[in-house]
Amino acid sequence: MEGPREISFCLLKGGRRGPRLGMLRIGETEIPTPAFMPVGTRASVKTLGSEDLEEIGARLILANTYHLHLRPGADLIQRRGGLHRFMSWRGGILTDSGGFQVHSLADLRRILPDGVEFKSHLDGSSHFFTPEKVVDIQCALGSDIRMVLDVCTTYPADEQRAASDMETTLRWAERSLAHWTGAGCRERREGALFGIVQGGIYPALRRRCARELARLGFDGYALGGLAVGEPAQARSPAMDASLDELPTESPRYLMGVGTPADIIDAVGRGVDLFDCVLPSRNARKGTVFTWNGKMIIKNRAFAEDDSPIDPACGCAACRRYSRAYIRHLFQVGEYLAGRLATIHSLAFYQQLTERIRQAIAADRFEAFAAETLERV
Repeated sequence: MEGPREISFCLLKGGRRGPRLGMLRIGETEIPTPAFMPVGTRASVKTLGSEDLEEIGARLILANTYHLHLRPGADLIQRRGGLHRFMSWRGGILTDSGGFQVHSLADLRRILPDGVEFKSHLDGSSHFFTPEKVVDIQCALGSDIRMVLDVCTTYPADEQRAASDMETTLRWAERSLAHWTGAGCRERREGALFGIVQGGIYPALRRRCARELARLGFDGYALGGLAVGEPAQARSPAMDASLDELPTESPRYLMGVGTPADIIDAVGRGVDLFDCVLPSRNARKGTVFTWNGKMIIKNRAFAEDDSPIDPACGCAACRRYSRAYIRHLFQVGEYLAGRLATIHSLAFYQQLTERIRQAIAADRFEAFAAETLERV
């Protein structure tokens, strides 16, 4: 098992609200923020290797505790030296807690006072996740940033349901932190532990949850349950209420969001970290992001187009291959189609956050946002 990696966050520009510049350091890896994390649910960003992620500029990726617990198992990964060594990845790794599966696998789980009982979607076997066990699984995986077990409220939900889920999330967060800092976990405390703000779309619940988590004192904070189908006009007040109560000097992570417009909006409100399956999932289906909007590369209009996907992009796919060729690959079902499209779309997201950082540094974020939103 690789040794502990020191983690720190330094806010370089900005404050509690509004666009911020920061530096997240994980060992020798420096991750300027705002930053976007490609999603590697099962220790793999689909169709890409770790060398591809390095080339596009990714320095932090996300993996999933629930799925890796089922296959191949955290103990096996621990015996192989931890996630970094297992997948030959030099950058940072954030593992979510399985809380999103409380939402996405609603038919296969029961929420109990002490944790969540899951029925495996693979073979029907039963698995009980407690806040303490989820911390231990992530320690065994050897990830750098670990998330507490939470209840991700499904949308729509009435205020009573959201309040109940939020109260459970707070109780579990306190147990997670006590375990993380206590004797039972002391020898495996390398890395960071983030709390997760819940409360549905209700600003008062969000505000209370964020305030209580801040009082407990986590290494960072995530905004959960805001990518579950709610409209943007409901998401924004919930986001703002959360950010108003979180510590200024700590990293803020908006889970599962989103489109380029979503990211630009959230950066303007004070968010530092993002993840989403959207760019890679859409790419594998033939829709890519460009600086002139989304492109359905499978369309017949590109059958004889010798241009790169995006002339403004310098990724490996755009440097070498044409729209016509990539369309052909999709038409005949070649795996290379999804790989090239994924390389491009994830490179676009890295370019987007880099340009966001440049705009914040130059005090022109609002102008950049207006110009970019007209195009993408």
